[in-house]
Amino acid sequence: MPDCIFCKIVQGLIPSTKLFEDEHSICIFDVNPIAKAHSLFITREHYPTLLDVPEDKLSYIVGNLQRVIPAILKATNSKGFNVIQNNHRCAGQVIPHLHFHIIPRREDDEVHFGWHIQPYQKEEMTKLAETIRQIIS
Repeated sequence: MPDCIFCKIVQGLIPSTKLFEDEHSICIFDVNPIAKAHSLFITREHYPTLLDVPEDKLSYIVGNLQRVIPAILKATNSKGFNVIQNNHRCAGQVIPHLHFHIIPRREDDEVHFGWHIQPYQKEEMTKLAETIRQIIS
């Protein structure tokens, strides 16, 4: 995609600090980190969302995530991490190119997510679960 910033990074048209790369994906530091070593794991091919990437390629990508995350944790002396992957603008995806945020975490760090719990109403959970099961089968 000619206007995609991540495609330009993958092609080397925009500079980045690469941590990892292979034929399926690259991992770079996020230029607007919310924690030290906050990284972006990006597919080399342009897939707008998680549902657009072929399953066989997704297995390589997840395998590479499992390779990179321990290195980031060790380098930052972090004990935990978040992997965040947003799909579509309404879910917080700013750049429509499949990518995963890797955020190393430490006890008492300053990273907070503003989750607002929305409890189910009577029978709502049961009905919704049944609808989803029917769609899956």
